[in-house]
Amino acid sequence: MYVFWNILSLVIAVASIAYAINLFKQIMAKDAGDEVMQKIARAVQEGGRAFLHAEYKWLAVFVVVVAAGLCLGPDDGKTQFLGWKTAVAFVMGSVASAGAGYFGMHCATRAAVRTTQAAKTSLGGALDVAFKSGTVMGMTVVGVGLIGITLLMLVYQQDGTNFVNYVLGFSFGASSIALFARVGGGIYTKAADVGGDLVGKVEAGIPEDDPRNPAVIADNVGDNVGDVAGMGADLFESYVGAILSTAIIGWSLVPTGLAPEAATASMTSLLMYPVVLSAVGIVASFLGTFRVKADDESKLSAALFGGLIAASVFLVIGGAVVTAIMQPAPLLVAGQAAVVPHWNVYWAMVIGLVVGVVIGKVTEYYTSEKMAPAQTIAQQSQTGAATNIIYGLATGMASTWIPTILLALAIYWCNGLAGMYGICVAAVGMLSTLGISLGVDAYGPVADNAGGLAEMSHQPPEVRKRTDSLDATGNTTAAIGKGFAIGSAALTALALFAAYKVAAGEKINLSLDNANVVMGLLVGGMLPFVFSSMAMKAVGKAANAMVEEVRRQFREIKGLKDGTGGEADYARCVAISTEGALREMVMPGLLAIVAPLAMGMIFGKSAVGGLLAGSTAGGVMMALFMANAGGAWDNAKKYIEAGHLGGKGSDTHKAAVTGDTVGDPFKDTAGPSINILMKLMTIAALIALPLFKDV
Repeated sequence: MYVFWNILSLVIAVASIAYAINLFKQIMAKDAGDEVMQKIARAVQEGGRAFLHAEYKWLAVFVVVVAAGLCLGPDDGKTQFLGWKTAVAFVMGSVASAGAGYFGMHCATRAAVRTTQAAKTSLGGALDVAFKSGTVMGMTVVGVGLIGITLLMLVYQQDGTNFVNYVLGFSFGASSIALFARVGGGIYTKAADVGGDLVGKVEAGIPEDDPRNPAVIADNVGDNVGDVAGMGADLFESYVGAILSTAIIGWSLVPTGLAPEAATASMTSLLMYPVVLSAVGIVASFLGTFRVKADDESKLSAALFGGLIAASVFLVIGGAVVTAIMQPAPLLVAGQAAVVPHWNVYWAMVIGLVVGVVIGKVTEYYTSEKMAPAQTIAQQSQTGAATNIIYGLATGMASTWIPTILLALAIYWCNGLAGMYGICVAAVGMLSTLGISLGVDAYGPVADNAGGLAEMSHQPPEVRKRTDSLDATGNTTAAIGKGFAIGSAALTALALFAAYKVAAGEKINLSLDNANVVMGLLVGGMLPFVFSSMAMKAVGKAANAMVEEVRRQFREIKGLKDGTGGEADYARCVAISTEGALREMVMPGLLAIVAPLAMGMIFGKSAVGGLLAGSTAGGVMMALFMANAGGAWDNAKKYIEAGHLGGKGSDTHKAAVTGDTVGDPFKDTAGPSINILMKLMTIAALIALPLFKDV
């Protein structure tokens, strides 16, 4: 049955890739608009491609060095975390993550201009193109992820021992690329966005996406490399990490004393359940995409969220069928063989799925311009930027309590149902519908770029109105996506932590009366703050260079600022963002790998356990705070720009723009990158476990 379940999942994953390619062909068959639109679109496409090529050249060196180090590590046939098999999986994970992000961005940069063209005719047509582009990203991520996992599990299963530890290298590769992609893409996009807003909107008083602003092309490129390629890589590694950590835990929880046939059946069901469940999630996501249709502006959000709900319902039904067939039990709970009904495992999956959706809606409440928190921040802007920032910070802090309690309850309930395996399955349940949930998220940058193209190519007002409707809904779906990503990151990090504890063995002491553990907790809790500081400073440095360049062009290019002549040098701004991102992404990325290695080699396994626990607790809080504060600041600005409280150009608007520029690196650079930091540190600790002291 092991081979059967793997091949079935592999076939579904391949079908997912085929569906994504078919959607891409449908998008490319659409009208790309007039020559002016195509010229602007080409500039964005070339900028995105140039950045990713430059970034991947740097990352290729990193991948080669790490793979060589893994090959040189001791592989004694017991620990199985180091050696050439892990190195091969690491390279595969790195290539898969980079490839999925590149294809998603390649599609998004071509879909934006076609979305603008479709908006000339109808809102429904524009939504169709933008959502299909997001779905290409979502289906590519889940397809490539599941193909990599199933292939490696088929090849490595001949080893007879816990071969899944080798496959964990796939997750390590995915996480490594994801962190650099998220940090690098985030620095790129926010340097352009902050620089363009401060000089364009505040100093020059020109609209967003105005072609007179030299940073406008870099800003549009950044939306794609950060919010499409970066987010795709982020959730790719969450998806892979959740599946593999659950498989590792499942392998270890088979009770002793079972007859050989019963033990094999139990091991197969526990090992393969998260893989097959994810395959069912792909089918559910595919079915959910057909629910996303709307011709009315007021129904856009409902259409997108309705698709996610439909996919969730299909997963609940499909998951029940799979559970009845596979019967993932019996398993060990709290170290004792217990009769845990397989339906307990199923309900843990349902809890994870529901909690993920609810966290997304809570995030929407705290960030949407239609809700009280963002509107209150807008009202506070009437007395200046200081009060705007104070209230934005307070909103971000307040937004942490509901998601945290939901996650805590989910962990409590799932542990009661099926122990640590139940918690791990909850993470898989939350991520199983990633094919559509990532599609709903990646739709946003396409809609945003479509609006920018409409502005830059001077389209009729009704076109910009339609793209603005798509963009406004995209801001909401992006906020839901960030909340979903944070929630899934927390559960995935916990699942990986459980895998670390299992791999470290029973002798490891993780109690709070162990000074090493307490020391690790404090250091781990500090790391998300230091990491965020590094990311924020990186944006500040790159944005400063962008501000000076935009000012220079306004000053030196005659007629540019007032629109009477002269063309902006977009390429120079693109180059500034690229150079800044590549230069500044290195240190935050290395921190995630070096910190657990140094702690383990100097202080031992228990200290690393504390480090991982502290970084997860601190990281979840920081990620929620930063993502939600940034989203609320952004939508408070948009609320004012819609004509409230003085509208565009007013002092209130200028104060809100200042708040938004603070929030930009919060929500699009540091905040989302913390998700990956938590998981990458744990995976790095797992891989390097044989090198740590036994204390």
